[in-house]
Amino acid sequence: MAKYTKKGGMSSKKEAEETEVLFQQYKQRRESWAVQAKEDKEFRLGRQWTREQAETLESRGQAPIVVNRIHPAVETAKALLTANRPGFRCSPREDSDRGVANVLTNMLAYIYDISDGRNVVRNAIDDYYVTGLGYLLVYQDPQADNGKGEVKIQDVDPFDVYVDPNSRHRLFDDAENIIVSRLFTREQAQQMYPQYAAKIKNAGGSYDVDRPNTGRMDTGAAVHFPEDVGMMPEKNYVRGYERYYKMDINKYRTYERYSRREELLDEDVFLGPWQQKPAWRINGQIVTDQESAQGLMEQAQQQLAQQHQQKVQQMTQEGYDPETIPPPQEQPQMEELTYGELVKQGEIEVVGVSVRRICQAVSIGGELLYKRVLPTDRYPIVPLCNVHTRTPYPVSDVRMVKGMQEYINKTRSLIIAHATTSTNTKILVPEGSVDMQEFETKWAQPGVAIPYDPTDGPPVPVQPTPLPNELYNNEQTAKSDIDHCMGLYEMMMGNSQAAPQTYKATVSLDEFGQRKMKSKLADIEGGLTRIGQVAIQMIQQLYTNEKIFRVVNPNNSLTEYIVNKKLVDDKTKEIAVMNDITVGQYDVIVVAGSTLPSNRYAELEFYMDAYQKGIVDRTEVLKKTEVFDVEGVLQRTDEIAQLQQQLQQASEQVKKLTGDLQTRDREAVNLRKKVEVEKFKGDLDKTQNKAGAAASVFEKRLDDELKGIRNQIKESAKPPKQK
Repeated sequence: MAKYTKKGGMSSKKEAEETEVLFQQYKQRRESWAVQAKEDKEFRLGRQWTREQAETLESRGQAPIVVNRIHPAVETAKALLTANRPGFRCSPREDSDRGVANVLTNMLAYIYDISDGRNVVRNAIDDYYVTGLGYLLVYQDPQADNGKGEVKIQDVDPFDVYVDPNSRHRLFDDAENIIVSRLFTREQAQQMYPQYAAKIKNAGGSYDVDRPNTGRMDTGAAVHFPEDVGMMPEKNYVRGYERYYKMDINKYRTYERYSRREELLDEDVFLGPWQQKPAWRINGQIVTDQESAQGLMEQAQQQLAQQHQQKVQQMTQEGYDPETIPPPQEQPQMEELTYGELVKQGEIEVVGVSVRRICQAVSIGGELLYKRVLPTDRYPIVPLCNVHTRTPYPVSDVRMVKGMQEYINKTRSLIIAHATTSTNTKILVPEGSVDMQEFETKWAQPGVAIPYDPTDGPPVPVQPTPLPNELYNNEQTAKSDIDHCMGLYEMMMGNSQAAPQTYKATVSLDEFGQRKMKSKLADIEGGLTRIGQVAIQMIQQLYTNEKIFRVVNPNNSLTEYIVNKKLVDDKTKEIAVMNDITVGQYDVIVVAGSTLPSNRYAELEFYMDAYQKGIVDRTEVLKKTEVFDVEGVLQRTDEIAQLQQQLQQASEQVKKLTGDLQTRDREAVNLRKKVEVEKFKGDLDKTQNKAGAAASVFEKRLDDELKGIRNQIKESAKPPKQK
């Protein structure tokens, strides 16, 4: 590792020269792997015969046939591993950062989207399968988002990466240096780094092509690689180097006791402008923002004014003259300080630490363009190692099946040669019995008599020996072995003959068949996890201002997030930052199985069963379907449900009103009957009354008549009066 002085390290010229020396050393140690990896890449694309092999076959009358079984196997495996987008999850180290962790989770999805992550990961996985090594790079693009900058990811050609050969870690964490180098035309380099055009103009040229030659030849369509295109003689080429290495940097960790905020500052920042940053102590409370300080002062003055007014009202009620009450003598105590003074007073704790950071040095043609310290302690270039041999030179799946692929090609070439021989009959002719030139000409013509000397014997046709059926079976077995070595099975590639008869058995076998693929998935997830860890550290350095970003959800809806948004508290007048992503530490994981395909029919059936049992709602079920407008469907179903509910309520109201009407009709009929009865009762009472009155009158009259008769009897019974 390079040694650095306090002033910034070694000279630019010396560092550029050291980079070139390391490049040559790493290139020499990587040569054997590069030849094998290049051969694997050519083999996958059809360059499977060497020139000597092809010439030997042609001299025997055989064709150098290529039956490429490797390419479809690689494409199928790549399709399985990239069927879904990866799911990132961030977990905070402290409970107070849970909200920010959720925002960072979605920001990683946002970075994946703006970087065309699907194709980037596909390219890296393709290199992972073919060469045994794929690379992903996390970088800050300063020109993106109208100059605000974005954190992005991209794939890197494994032949452009040179790693310390002493590395043993799977992610090359123990590598002393990682160098990314390739050739540029001078114009390309000046367009990439326009601010360093003068240095690039003076840089030394290079025509050294670092790609090996394997001697494989195209037997069909021509395959082109960067080195096959060749150099343009009219162009001037330069070699660029992007070197990453670790270095220790002095930093200061500060802890603000009053706000419980922790920062990690560079040495030049801490010793310079940070010490002079202003702060204010108002009534014992420390604030570091001028607007917050003014708001706090106004609030304190308002509180004093309110207290004085309450005192005046109280004393007035007690009979004192308001004009004789003195104004408040107390005033808010405000003291202006600096961060340096707060450190001396113990309000801010400071600890000097030495931290490991990654340094990036970019040079072209012996000229150092720039050097910067990245805000991460891990290499931003992340390897995806296939069969890791504890070296920077892993083994690919293609390399392990090349022997079987060559066997398939030789078998097929032999079968074709045998078929050609069978269609062209061989004739044994006694020497001197015929003119061979005339015989061969007439033999190819139908219905032509060919004279010969019978004393030497007749011509005898010779048929080749039939090929055994086991030869054809061996070719199929070799194809199956290649698929199994890749972690694939016939049913996973759509072969209906290899599928079981029942639907659920097919689903189960498909899931079991992905078990070996999950081993590959673990390699990919390990690299994606490291990508997320490095990306968060770069996010915290780049996104310091307010930023709005949008994430596309699986149901095609958009979710909007705001980070570093400043809010002012109406009461305290303090400025708070919502979703402050510049602080805190977070752990990143990639959800297991997130990129593997799932049987959508079985998954939908599972969710439908859960929905019928009331475990999930219809929104969760719709997410597992291929319905494009999920939001529209949910909105329409909600409207239909509301209308159905309103209709049900109206129906119930109609039923209630109908029942009330029937009850009212029954009550009206009963009331009419009651009125008739009461009316009849009234008439009957009148008749009864009249009959009673007549009986009373008759009785009185009878009594009167009886009384008169009695009186007459009395009168007649008296003796006559004496005259």
